[in-house]
Amino acid sequence: MTSPVLRFAPSPTGLIHVGNARVALLNWLYARKNNGRFILRFDDTDPERSKPEYVDAIREDLEWLGMDWDAEEKQSERLERYSSVIARLKSTHRLYDCYESEAELNWKRKAARQRHRPFIYDRKALGLSDADKAALTAEGRKAYWRFRLADGVTEWDDLAKGPTRFETRNLSDPVLIRDDGSLLYLLASATDDFDMGVTHILRGEDHVSNTPAQIQLYTALGGKAEGVRFGHLPLLAGAEGGKLSKRVGSLSIRELRNDGFEVQALLGMLGHLGTNKKIEPLTIKDLIVGFDVANYGRATPKFDPAELAQLNEKTVHAMGWVRAEDKLKALGLTEATEAFWTAVRPNLWRIDEARLWWQVITTAQTPLIEEPGFIAEAARLLPEGEITETTWADWTGAVKTATGRKGRQLFMPLRKALTGKDHGPELAALLPLMGRARIEARLRGDVA
Repeated sequence: MTSPVLRFAPSPTGLIHVGNARVALLNWLYARKNNGRFILRFDDTDPERSKPEYVDAIREDLEWLGMDWDAEEKQSERLERYSSVIARLKSTHRLYDCYESEAELNWKRKAARQRHRPFIYDRKALGLSDADKAALTAEGRKAYWRFRLADGVTEWDDLAKGPTRFETRNLSDPVLIRDDGSLLYLLASATDDFDMGVTHILRGEDHVSNTPAQIQLYTALGGKAEGVRFGHLPLLAGAEGGKLSKRVGSLSIRELRNDGFEVQALLGMLGHLGTNKKIEPLTIKDLIVGFDVANYGRATPKFDPAELAQLNEKTVHAMGWVRAEDKLKALGLTEATEAFWTAVRPNLWRIDEARLWWQVITTAQTPLIEEPGFIAEAARLLPEGEITETTWADWTGAVKTATGRKGRQLFMPLRKALTGKDHGPELAALLPLMGRARIEARLRGDVA
């Protein structure tokens, strides 16, 4: 087997979301697992919607996920090549001009729906004479261009679905050029795949009906029908099995990053969704080792943000000080110590929650004293000397003996007085970080 070449071809018209990222990741993993090449190719032929800031954002998000690429291409820099392909397809009569208005096409689509049939273009334009075309042009009509599919059957061995076939008579000749001269996805994509030597394409099963036309266009350019292997995987669904919601960009990689999700949690979920493997936090290297496209089944994978949050919590809880230190510094907690991280880590589901506990430990807080008599007695029994991790056990043991309290009745009033909160990290670990002066002041009810 020659080294495979794969690609990810996003349109820089917005941020990439988890569905895009999964497609990019699976193509990247296939390339890296098989010592192949991976191309990042920007579909930026729409000058009004394509933005440089989205190009930069896509690069940054892919790099954050751990992906790299062997080449970067922009379709906006290949317009001359597309023009030559268009001329070739016209000369071989595979590209033909049509003049129906959008209203006329919509009427035909509606008529097909009423007959409970898919819309298939009737190729009426092939019967137009030069005089007919001139008359339509004089009326102000502008031509759009369709690719004429060859009669017969197009079939391939899909990497995910297995043997797949389409009869041309059940397909509509695809539009390659709009009436304003702008290109549609299929023309540029097939040309690029041919020119760049792409050998494998993994994508969502919503593209499967495009594949016959893509294969035929690829062969019209001089390629072999089996020159590209396709794999069409089930699309991600939401937690309940419905269409994955992308409201307010909440599932964009950038938004998830900003919300404090760790890359290992997201990689583990995107990499193993759709397989029978355990979904757990993973590194990009872990995913390469275990990757096999045959692992991905036909069942619809469900992306549940709640499950991602649980994975994130697991990632944070397992995070060592070496990794956590830089993250805490990025949050402005430059004086945070390993002891602090060890103390608060079990109570975080994302790193930035550490800010709260740093403030509780190091800045003035208002104690919450609901039982002044009990707290005064507890203050009297605070052990003398240095506050260590054994202080809490010694102290609560003495308070229990003196007051007869135990469990929640013993611990909760102390927690509220010392932190102003009814939950949080183990006080045995927090007390040494707070220090005796602050502990005593809060037990007195002082803001400290």
